[in-house]
Amino acid sequence: MDALMKVFAEARHRLALEAFEFFTERALHHVLAHGAQRPFAEDHPFYVVTEFDAGDEKEEAEALDFFEFCLGEGWVTDGVIASSEAQAASLWRLREGITESLAPHKPYKNDVSVRISAVPAFMEEMHALLSAEYPAFDVERPMAQDSPDLYPPIEPYNSGMLKVSPLHTLYFEESGNPKGKPVVFLHGGPGAGTSPRGRCFFDPAKYRIVLFDQRGCGKSTPHAELADNTTWDLVADIERLREHLGIERWQVFGGSWGSTLALSYAETHPERVTELVLRGIFMLRRSELEWFYQSGCDALFPDAWEHYLAAIPSAEHGDLISAYHRRLTSDDPAVRLAAARAWSVWEAATSHLYQDESHMASNGEDEFALAFARIECHYFVNAGFFEVDGQLLRDVHKIRHIPTVIVQGRYDVVCPARSAWDLHRAFPEADLRIVPDAGHSAFEPGIAKELVKATDRFAG
Repeated sequence: MDALMKVFAEARHRLALEAFEFFTERALHHVLAHGAQRPFAEDHPFYVVTEFDAGDEKEEAEALDFFEFCLGEGWVTDGVIASSEAQAASLWRLREGITESLAPHKPYKNDVSVRISAVPAFMEEMHALLSAEYPAFDVERPMAQDSPDLYPPIEPYNSGMLKVSPLHTLYFEESGNPKGKPVVFLHGGPGAGTSPRGRCFFDPAKYRIVLFDQRGCGKSTPHAELADNTTWDLVADIERLREHLGIERWQVFGGSWGSTLALSYAETHPERVTELVLRGIFMLRRSELEWFYQSGCDALFPDAWEHYLAAIPSAEHGDLISAYHRRLTSDDPAVRLAAARAWSVWEAATSHLYQDESHMASNGEDEFALAFARIECHYFVNAGFFEVDGQLLRDVHKIRHIPTVIVQGRYDVVCPARSAWDLHRAFPEADLRIVPDAGHSAFEPGIAKELVKATDRFAG
């Protein structure tokens, strides 16, 4: 906001300014969804549309100097100057189309006059007030980038740390409506941690949305810790968090490893679960592990597989999970990190119908990769800490009364549709939705759409 005000002051000083209109990325997303064209390749927190009198080449040069000066100061990161009336109209549509694009959402709209010098403080105070008094309101919020069906980004109204053992302390947060229907979001991995995007699967006006980082990952401490870190520790943690927040029963939402944990929790505490929303079913059976980490998926992604395989000497290729485990638990930090990157990037490379380079890069970052790979591999070499292979299917009779939706990408190669189908056959009451044009990621448009439809259905 400070940079925005500096740009405005410089524009008034240098240009024959006739109009200076700014709006947020939140507002822009609504306008884009209404048919406008995105002006830049990258997202930015604020956008400005200006109009000024430039009647000759000298004034045009001064306008260009103004723009370059703002770039040099770091106040502006990108820009475009209209070269025709049609282009100018297109740019102004980004501002003028806000009201029209918000009409279907029944907006509350007011015009307020504020002294220019007071604008930053006014906006900060209004944002704080609205967040406190109307936490479920969308203040020029955009639709989340991944899918137009996701709810707009929101911020938590509460967060904290919960000590669950002498060793482990968990980060948790709440967002949406404090008086809404409780739902707990179980992230994947194990070891992936939560993301703010996880809040966007739920109507913030109707849901009390609880996210937390499981043991050893995200903001939970200690980082990448394997001691006292099992499926049943996590199940107990979910109960501790529910009791800590004073919630009697809640909806449980989980995908990939999150679906494993959701099933484990529901089969242990069915009386605490109102509904299940599951995605990319993973029951941690040996056949599922062998497919992805030993032989099967490599036939579809031989290029990415080469990098995964290269981290392990050929003499150990007969049991790759065990070979990775030895390196991920090595006393040598460099050995641990190299194995963690290779393991994490392999999964990222196969998680979308179309490979997502940015997702691959973020999964390869040191801190994330270390927790993700170490904790995943720890669970896998221990067969998920289950009594028998297929325990979740064996015990599914305990939850068949719970309303359940299963969302599965047809071309999910991380957690192939066989597992979702096996679960559905054992649990025919569950509503299985196979998305025909999707892979593994929860944020692929078809999967996100079905997940939001499920949470909307259960919102009451």
